Amino acid sequence: MSGRAQGPLAGVRVLDLTSVLMGPYATQIFADLGADVIKVESPQGDTTRFIPPGPDAARGAMFLNVNRGKRSIVMDLKQPAARAALLTLAKSADVFIHSMRASAMERLNLTYESISAVNPRIIYANLYGFARNGPYRDHPAYDDIVQAASGIVDLQARLSGGQPTYAATVIADKVAGLTGAYSVMAALYAREKTGTGQEIEVPMFETLVSFTMVEHLCGSLFQPPMGPPEYPRATSAARRPYQTSDGHIGVMIYNDKHWRAFFEELGHPDWSTDPIFASMRTRTENIGAVLARVADVMITRTTDEWMALFRRAHIPATPIATLTDLLKDPHLDQTGFWQERQTELGTLRFPGIPTHFSQTPGAIGDPGPSLGEQSEEILREAGFSEADVTALKDAGAIGALA
Repeated sequence: MSGRAQGPLAGVRVLDLTSVLMGPYATQIFADLGADVIKVESPQGDTTRFIPPGPDAARGAMFLNVNRGKRSIVMDLKQPAARAALLTLAKSADVFIHSMRASAMERLNLTYESISAVNPRIIYANLYGFARNGPYRDHPAYDDIVQAASGIVDLQARLSGGQPTYAATVIADKVAGLTGAYSVMAALYAREKTGTGQEIEVPMFETLVSFTMVEHLCGSLFQPPMGPPEYPRATSAARRPYQTSDGHIGVMIYNDKHWRAFFEELGHPDWSTDPIFASMRTRTENIGAVLARVADVMITRTTDEWMALFRRAHIPATPIATLTDLLKDPHLDQTGFWQERQTELGTLRFPGIPTHFSQTPGAIGDPGPSLGEQSEEILREAGFSEADVTALKDAGAIGALA
């Protein structure tokens, strides 16, 4: 498989019992960086297989992308024979990662204690909605639920006239997936020093609260509080792309140098003496008035005129890009971000690996596999005989639903 032996994680084997997006995004990163990711699916298959569009009913575009570079084995883990086979696979794995609720793993008897008993060096990662030592541990969780629970939906409402809205991307799934990926890599590094594995817990809720509170804990960092838990600049209703005379533009006039350059370019250096523009503190405390003043000016020129001014003044600015714009963005084109692959499904375009390694670059693998495509191959690699494989198939322990 393309890319599986290339990258800084070449030689690492991952047993991936995740589904939907949080876990598969984490293990996509592993696959991109060279790990052998074995996707263990139920006979029904991962839910995202069936999200259109796609070349067939069980390989939608989202699935093909987020599961690229992985191999698929189908196991009905409710059957003892399938569980025993999984434990055999775990003996040669470096990482065991799942996204089921804690109670489900307990019922399947696939907890850390069970897996580490056959492989003490394994890194066992739990990716789920809520930490298992709290009262929400068995609550089901998807991205929308965690956005709502983590404060993000309420924050979005500040920018939409009080109407609660979700972020237009699955931010909870992806932030938790990234957190899972770096946590497992940190544990692998620790194992290199200690020789022993460990268990990791990555709950979406706690991860998103931590993510949200980076800037929004604000005055509530202190006890007693010096202010509310909210960063005013981020939640100001005036914080939005500015309207120009012919469109919209994203601008970030942020530090003192930016503001001085902006005033000079406008021909209004006297604005620097206005108390609300005096410092980061006064601009933050008067953020609504500051942004409203800028909005009044921005509508007087075209987007191109403003872009020329901001480039001269070295002020961060950009026209508003659509998703379609990104597919033909000249910067992404020149850096080789978009990668086309010739596959049995035709020509596919993948987003590339955003990070670069000078000595051990990763590579985009094949599109997400057919359900159970490598089941027999994986079992044979683990030492199962043809008779063993046939017996597992006949018992329905491995293999997709007909």
